[in-house]
Amino acid sequence: MRKLHPASIAVRSLSRSLNTGFVFFVVGVVVSPGGNGMDLLSVFGLVAFGIVTGIVYEFAYYQRFRYELTEDTFDVTSGVISRRDRELPLGRIQNVDIRQNVVERVVGIAAVHIETAGGGETEVSLRYVDETEARRLRRQLRRGARTETGGGDASTDEDRAASLETATAEDEDVLFEIQPRELAILSVFTIDPGASVLGGIALSFASGFDPSTLIPVDRPAELPGPVTGLGAIVWGLLAFVLAAWVISAALTFTRYYGFRLTRVDDELYYERGLLQRYSGTIPLEKVQALTISESIPFRWFGFAALSVETAGYAPGQESRGSESAIPLADTDRVTALARAIEPFGPVDLESPPRRARERYAVRYLLVLAAVVAVAYLGARYTAVVRQWYVLLVIGVVVPVAAHLKWVNRGFRVGDRFLLTRTGFWRRTTKIVPHYRVQAVLHEATIFQRRRRLASVTADTASSASFFGRAATAHDVDADRGLEIQAEIEERLQDRLRVRNRHRSGGRWFRDSGEQTDGWRGDDSKR
Repeated sequence: MRKLHPASIAVRSLSRSLNTGFVFFVVGVVVSPGGNGMDLLSVFGLVAFGIVTGIVYEFAYYQRFRYELTEDTFDVTSGVISRRDRELPLGRIQNVDIRQNVVERVVGIAAVHIETAGGGETEVSLRYVDETEARRLRRQLRRGARTETGGGDASTDEDRAASLETATAEDEDVLFEIQPRELAILSVFTIDPGASVLGGIALSFASGFDPSTLIPVDRPAELPGPVTGLGAIVWGLLAFVLAAWVISAALTFTRYYGFRLTRVDDELYYERGLLQRYSGTIPLEKVQALTISESIPFRWFGFAALSVETAGYAPGQESRGSESAIPLADTDRVTALARAIEPFGPVDLESPPRRARERYAVRYLLVLAAVVAVAYLGARYTAVVRQWYVLLVIGVVVPVAAHLKWVNRGFRVGDRFLLTRTGFWRRTTKIVPHYRVQAVLHEATIFQRRRRLASVTADTASSASFFGRAATAHDVDADRGLEIQAEIEERLQDRLRVRNRHRSGGRWFRDSGEQTDGWRGDDSKR
């Protein structure tokens, strides 16, 4: 059985002691209202007691934490007050994620987070182990390797780990490294949702929680033009947007700094981050679908992103079920890497029928009519809206919007893959291997049925399907939709029969050359 790194006591104690110290500080303040209870010295005594308690707890946690990698399982024993023994079958391990912040990188330790198939959160966390040990665990856990037990001293274990890392470095194939220009464009044009909150906090501190220092309504001479009423609101919004944009660019830069993607055997290894360093795996045998994203304005510059959807949880991401294989790169590079993972061939898609475009135009006109009606009522019964009829000008762009929506949708049912595309502002192309399809849904709303249209969705084990991001052929002809459904189901059965024959013929390994369904049987068996 192995133990955590001794430095983990200090790192964990820093966080634990601060938390417990704060709790005891609050307790001391509450029980001494107005100075009638405990005095200041007693409050600080409670804080010191909380800090010592946190340190003692982390030392006990270190002493009682053990882990061991056996032939079939990864065993973890932990618990200070109550003991907990866990056995994780190696076959159920989905991802092994390594994380390091600045302090941990200086100390030379890392946190290892282990996810299992179907899990929505971390199953086991090792905080913290040596960097070399973290990489050794990641590789052996993902490969289901066997750890030798007993008899070895620390130097022997370190030599084994070092030799394993040397072999890994020699075998790895570098697929992608983000370039400074790509990182700059990604940072400038990416909007982080949390940046708006941070932007508001930053403005609040900058103004001393007094908005008049940022929006000087009473001193318009300091700004070009008068700053009163609507002008003050506009100026405040501009300041807020600017702060959010700067913070968003900084967050994106630190998140994807040094992004690197390599391939070792049947796995993709990625690492990224400046302040918080992430390193993890994307197992190719668990890939459910690929998603090529081309957002505006990245599409104008010829850039795209690639995400890999896996079954269950993917490490290092806020959204469960997908991991960025390429955050931003030239579209040709993105497509080439996607084909290296799943050789899906050319992307020549079949467009929806033209009556689908008419449906989009009618939908947009109905929405515009509702907005104009509300504006008219507002102008008739209130003084908020004046020239409500100006909104009718928007009707000019309705045909253009309907055409853009229609032209950016399509699908293709190939021999081995289903391809679907949708979206204008963020156009996504999904590639789904037929053997990963778990269900095929043929759906038609009441509005689609009026125009003999339907949507066909191919569900996989990826959690993206639960959030409405499954591969869907939108607004196809209703009869054609039934044909697509039957064709996907037929292709699925064909792929499963081929895979079963290859499984019985020998071991499997993945490559990017000619193959039957992305897998190939052992050469000696063919």
